[in-house]
This record gives sequence, structure tokens and C-alpha cells, in this order.
Amino acid sequence: MHNPGNTLFPIFCKIDRLRVLVVGGGPVGLEKVQALLKNNPEARITLVAIDICDELYELGKGHPTIELHKRAFVPEDLEGADLLILATGSRETSEEIREMAWERHLLTNVADTPDLCDFYLGSTVKKGDLKIGISTNGKSPTFAKRFRELLEESLPEDIDALLQNLHEVRNMMTGDFQEKVEKLNALTADLTANRSQPKAYER
Repeated sequence: MHNPGNTLFPIFCKIDRLRVLVVGGGPVGLEKVQALLKNNPEARITLVAIDICDELYELGKGHPTIELHKRAFVPEDLEGADLLILATGSRETSEEIREMAWERHLLTNVADTPDLCDFYLGSTVKKGDLKIGISTNGKSPTFAKRFRELLEESLPEDIDALLQNLHEVRNMMTGDFQEKVEKLNALTADLTANRSQPKAYER
């Protein structure tokens, strides 16, 4: 049977408009919260856990959109949530909470358990308004991390200035949608036409 490869549909969410529920307050829960805040410092996060690490309390002090509740999870925590991230460290507990979430049509991510996930938290590269998402379909987060580092090093620091200039040019253009697309394609053709060719190595 033909392998279709990565069939995930990539989307970019405005997580300052959504409520993200995180269950688990250990190192993995901390990692998930840090990833959310890295993408948007105003992410709305509610975290519930019996034990909450000190680093999460420190994050909470600097981010008023974070709510920390030191107690056991209860089904009522799911009410009003838009996304669920489980970092409980227990597959049995995660499966139980995930079933409750599914009954509410709530998209769920279970840390380090791809088969229970509805979505993954992929690595991202950010240069101003440019953001690139990287996914290995849950196969290797380590590869995604290394590839992210490669892109961060290779993308020019002034690429955001280019984006802003193109945005201004687009706003000044006249004509219908197709005409604008053709003009912008012509303006940006050099971005790919002048890319470096593979190096020839001597034997």
C-alpha cells in the first residue's frame, strides 16, 4: 500500500483568543507551557496539577494570562477549554481524560504519546512576522529541533524587513486579485532565482 507520508493539516492558532488547558505540572507540563508562551506571551493557559514545579510559579508571576490550580483534575476543568494538553506522565490517566475530552469534541495533545494525539506541538522558527512550522508526524521531535536550529541559522536576520516592505507594496497596488498576485510574483522572483547552487566537491 502506498505510504501517503505526513497527512497532518497545518494551522496557526491565535492562542490569545483560545483557552488552553494543561493537565500536569512537572517538567513536561513546564515544557508545554514554555512552548505556548514562546509563540505568544499572551497565551491563555489554565494549568491543573497536584504538584506544580517552582518554574511554573515563576512563569505565572510574569504572565497574568496563566492560571495555576494546585489540585487534582476534575471533569469540570474541561468546560470552556478550546485545546487540551495532557502532561500527566500516566498513559492510563491520559486515556481517561482524553475520553472525556472527546465527548466534548475537544482537541487533545498527549505528551510523548503520538497515538493518543489529535494534534502535535511542532517546532517553529520565527523571524519577526515570518513563522515556519516543522512536523515529523510525531516520528522524531529531536530531528524537528535540529532542523529548526538549521533554519534559524540560515534565514537572514533582515527577512522581516523584506516582509514589511512587501506588505506596504501590496497595500499600494491596484487591480484585481490576479493582477496583484502576478506583480508580487515578479517582485519576489529573485528570492528563488538567485539561490545558491550545490557545491562541487573535488574527489
